[in-house]
Amino acid sequence: MSDEVFKGNFTQQEPIPEEAIEAAVAVMRSGRLHRYNTAPGEAGEVALLEQEFAAYTGAKFCLAVASGGYALGCALRALEVQPDAPVLTNAFTLAPVPGAIASVGAKPVFVGVTEGLVIDLDDLQVKIAETGAKVLMLSHMRGHIVDMDALMYICNGAGVAVIEDCAHTMGAHWDGVPSGRHGVIGCYSTQTYKHINSGEGGFLITDDDEIAARAIMLSGSYMLYGKHLAGPAPEVFEKVKYNTPNVSGRMDHLRAAILRVQLRSLEAQVENWNARYRVVEAGLRDTPGVTLIDRPQQEHYVGSSFQFLLMDWPDAKIEALVAACLKRGVELKWFGAPEPTAFTSRYESWRYAEPQSLPDSDRVLRAIMDMRLPLTFSLEDCAMLARIIRDEVTRLAH
Repeated sequence: MSDEVFKGNFTQQEPIPEEAIEAAVAVMRSGRLHRYNTAPGEAGEVALLEQEFAAYTGAKFCLAVASGGYALGCALRALEVQPDAPVLTNAFTLAPVPGAIASVGAKPVFVGVTEGLVIDLDDLQVKIAETGAKVLMLSHMRGHIVDMDALMYICNGAGVAVIEDCAHTMGAHWDGVPSGRHGVIGCYSTQTYKHINSGEGGFLITDDDEIAARAIMLSGSYMLYGKHLAGPAPEVFEKVKYNTPNVSGRMDHLRAAILRVQLRSLEAQVENWNARYRVVEAGLRDTPGVTLIDRPQQEHYVGSSFQFLLMDWPDAKIEALVAACLKRGVELKWFGAPEPTAFTSRYESWRYAEPQSLPDSDRVLRAIMDMRLPLTFSLEDCAMLARIIRDEVTRLAH
């Protein structure tokens, strides 16, 4: 054991690339920041970004929006989810997911989490049968992807439409299929801590032309939908344009300009994250008291954060570990804390939803430790993080 202290900053992202800064400055110089404020013959940064992200994911249609959370709410509205309708989602997720369900007046129904940190497919089948829900908002929480073939078999058989929350899986795949391409809609975030960074922002993708038309109208296109290069044909809008409310949440050219450059480097960035993830994983392997998450062979993940479990540790011992690691510069977030802190909260904290009891999931949720892995950390930094955590776990185990 040693007393080394980590000096890195867990919220410090890489700088925006110079090429992206130049593109943003060009937008600012033009004065045309609004996505529909384009010169004659000009496509505009947002329309081009949508076209490029559609091509990247293999989707027919793409809409760039103000945030990942907005994309989720827009997806529910585009599916015409009605007030009081039950919508299934993961018990292990972040607050914007049930928040999006509540925003349309629907009722979040939480599905259990496994020790692999993915949705419990057995509980999913039970909840579908119990509630008659016709929509699942599937959160690939912290980048962990469930067996998507098995999930889609269940959902297709029960007539359940799947919205994929891919905030943590942009650039990930399941058995070669990009995350977001199994369900009827995929939603992504470009918030600062996600895989491409515009501060806030998001995408919605789909192959369904009527869903795409509704989403574009919902986002605040007015009757300017013809400016969407990654949208459906004009005649599709004729079916929906008089019956779809404007719930404005557009992306602007400034953010799109920044994102277009970053999208071109995403695959290389994914490999950089995964190299860091593997260093931490190797450093913590076989640490007594620590349960690592087994990643399935079919899952090509993006390791932008790291999770491990402290199964059945008492609260006081976990609190002591968090404090000891923080003293040495390592910021661990505990999803099992009795009170929600920062972004960590559990389904019982979302009191606008009907109370539910998920005892098996509670045991897992109480054990989840979470750590960001920004690309500003070197591989040597990641090895140090693992050594410090291992040291402190070992100290507490004695």
